[in-house]
Amino acid sequence: MFPDWIVDVLFWVAVLFLIGVYVSWRATRLDRLHVRVETARAALDAALVRRAAVSLELAASHLLDPATSLVLATAAHEARTADADNREFAESDLSRALRAVVDQPDFAATLEAKGDGQDVLEELGAAAAKVAYARRFYNDAVSAARIARRKLLIRVLPLAGRAPLPGFFEIDDDPPRL
Repeated sequence: MFPDWIVDVLFWVAVLFLIGVYVSWRATRLDRLHVRVETARAALDAALVRRAAVSLELAASHLLDPATSLVLATAAHEARTADADNREFAESDLSRALRAVVDQPDFAATLEAKGDGQDVLEELGAAAAKVAYARRFYNDAVSAARIARRKLLIRVLPLAGRAPLPGFFEIDDDPPRL
């Protein structure tokens, strides 16, 4: 019915079309993974800022002794103002400062006896838990993007474009025991 050369041309056109669809699908998936990393990073940044704000609120609440308030306020301020290179260290310092403050003898009982202390403790606990969850989600998204970028097709064809390889966010985010 059709000459052999037309069938051959149609076959190769179909093969090239399927390869193009596959490459397009992989590029779209990689783009979605990068969007997921950016979204998770924004959520992590918001959680970190919220934890620092609650820490500053606790430090300024006059519920703590002056020395403890100063240590906590300094750590929270450093965490909020740290540049990208020092952010992980500053956030880890804030986590350690929060644990040091909360681990003081009779801390919870003293705070609860002062009125608004229970509300601040609940807010601090929620903010610290959100940081742990947000960091876990961010690192999972980074891991998925890095795995996708190691695929041969992604490396041979520049499907990642000029997007930088996302990095993990490693901090000491163990929440204080409230």
